[in-house]
Amino acid sequence: MVDPVTARLWGFRALYVLLAAMIVFVRLLPLDMTVPILPGPDLLLALTFCWTIRRPAYVPVLLVAAVYLATDLMFQRPPGLGAALVIAGTEFLRSRRSQNRDVPFAFEWGLVTVVLVGMVAANHAVLALFAVDRPSFGSAVFRGLVTAALYPAVAFLSAHVLNVRKPSPGKTDALGHRL
Repeated sequence: MVDPVTARLWGFRALYVLLAAMIVFVRLLPLDMTVPILPGPDLLLALTFCWTIRRPAYVPVLLVAAVYLATDLMFQRPPGLGAALVIAGTEFLRSRRSQNRDVPFAFEWGLVTVVLVGMVAANHAVLALFAVDRPSFGSAVFRGLVTAALYPAVAFLSAHVLNVRKPSPGKTDALGHRL
């Protein structure tokens, strides 16, 4: 018999993989062939950051690495670069989890925005170092800011639809472990 805490944990991990697969599938569909005016947000990155801040156990580092390595391969980006940058970003957010438990949402949103812009700058620098074709820096930063602008909606849906919320201080699971 599986205890409910473990079942819930693995259920949310499976849900993360399912949501990632759905986001990738929709992005791969040839729905509109016109050139967009605004770059689309990276929903998967916003979801990953949101869940990392709220419940880091739902998105362990190996799961994030596997998902982002697969997306690097599917979108024909340099393999491993996007995964490495996302892991660095999520681990930075994960390390600040205890300090960010009681901060207002505006601070969380600002922290995510800073991490997103830092990831964009690092990605652009690495691609420039190896002389790989890349979008303009302004376009890449704008895409990061569009993703940051969408973050509140992702956080709202995660909290109120998927029930992925920050644990309250002192909260424990069914086995008595601190969350």
